[in-house]
Amino acid sequence: MIQPVKEKIILGIDPGTTIMGYGVLRVCGTRPEMIAMGIIDLRKFGNHYLKLRHIHERVLSIIESYLPDELAIEAPFFGKNVQSMLKLGRAQGVAMAAALSRDIPITEYAPLKIKMAITGNGQASKEQVADMLQRMLHFAKEDMPVFMDATDGLAAAYCHFLQMGRPVMEKGYSGWKDFIAKNPERVK
Repeated sequence: MIQPVKEKIILGIDPGTTIMGYGVLRVCGTRPEMIAMGIIDLRKFGNHYLKLRHIHERVLSIIESYLPDELAIEAPFFGKNVQSMLKLGRAQGVAMAAALSRDIPITEYAPLKIKMAITGNGQASKEQVADMLQRMLHFAKEDMPVFMDATDGLAAAYCHFLQMGRPVMEKGYSGWKDFIAKNPERVK
């Protein structure tokens, strides 16, 4: 069950080196509401380092506009092209550094986990994720972005919202013997 909160703003980011998507959710009580989604268009920058600077500037601008309490970011998946993975990791790192510079806690989610949380299918297409978000967050079809990267960013934020009710384990146990050894008062 999702734990109610007075208000929390979650920024979700789908990292990219050509198009980076973002979505912003406001959670009041246990109800999420989309307050923004969009993209950071990096296609006009030929130099990778200029792209990284632009990512940093734009993510800081989004943070200053919406004042998120937490950042949910999609973790890069492993691909065959090492150079592409390196560039994607840098883009993700710069977005994370922008959040860290404002003391915003970060949680990474695997693409499979995000898709599973939104659609129930870890292999769902971008269109299926976008359609499900549109239904759950009740925004008009006309508000659906041209680039699905924006809904992917929103999906990261929504996935994080869904995790809010999960209890955090303070103690880890390797098995029943370990549990009993660490909690003798709980055994009859």
